[in-house]
Amino acid sequence: MTKRIAIYGKGGIGKSTTVSNIAAIYADIGKKVLVIGCDPKADTTRTLVHKRIPTVVKTLSKNKNPQIEDLIFSGYKDIKCVESGGPEPGIGCAGRGVIVAMKRLENLEVLTQKFDVIIYDVLGDVVCGGFSVPLREKYADETFIVTSGEFMSLYAANNISRGILKLKSKLSGIILNSKGIENEEEIVSEFSSLINTNVIGKISRSDLIQKSEIDAKTVVEKFPNSTEREEYYTLASDILENDNYSIPKPLEDEVLEDFFKQFI
Repeated sequence: MTKRIAIYGKGGIGKSTTVSNIAAIYADIGKKVLVIGCDPKADTTRTLVHKRIPTVVKTLSKNKNPQIEDLIFSGYKDIKCVESGGPEPGIGCAGRGVIVAMKRLENLEVLTQKFDVIIYDVLGDVVCGGFSVPLREKYADETFIVTSGEFMSLYAANNISRGILKLKSKLSGIILNSKGIENEEEIVSEFSSLINTNVIGKISRSDLIQKSEIDAKTVVEKFPNSTEREEYYTLASDILENDNYSIPKPLEDEVLEDFFKQFI
């Protein structure tokens, strides 16, 4: 059975880095992987293919009848990569690109191919109909939220959990992408418990990850003997084996603020 995972998070929190590195781990252990970037920045797969790839939206603007090879590109160890893309900034709905891309992939029967793992990288604006597509249309079975211990990151994570609840989906866990702030693990652990989930893994702040991305590679590929690669291996393994889900219990905004103030 295909493991179908959606990873959400606010812009800039590191969800794309998380997605690409765990995808690389799955490829390393022999899994057939499909990565679908649902962020209008269209940079999820850059470190897997070592360059930016044409988006579904841009391809459709030039070719109304694209084939699979026009939309899907092979990356690190044959990971299949897709970027939904979106309109130019300030023009149209960014989430619309996700709807267009998913319907096109569905029509081409890409999603029914025999993949071991499908990972969706999704921007955290679940209010937008486009970004809610992986959950609303049941393309993904499991949802993880990437956050740090910073207040705005937790605020976004709380909103995402609210969206998950409204969509009648389930939350599989929180991924801590550490920013190195004081009491960060305690903050995120307690926050996770309050919204009725758990921290499934932690990625430490690292210059090696940034150096890898400058070179358009994952840290898994560029620094295969690093402790950073081991952290992603542990996270990927825990996600692969995970079968725990919960109905999220998002906090009221005032409750979240009061919770965070105790750590200041």
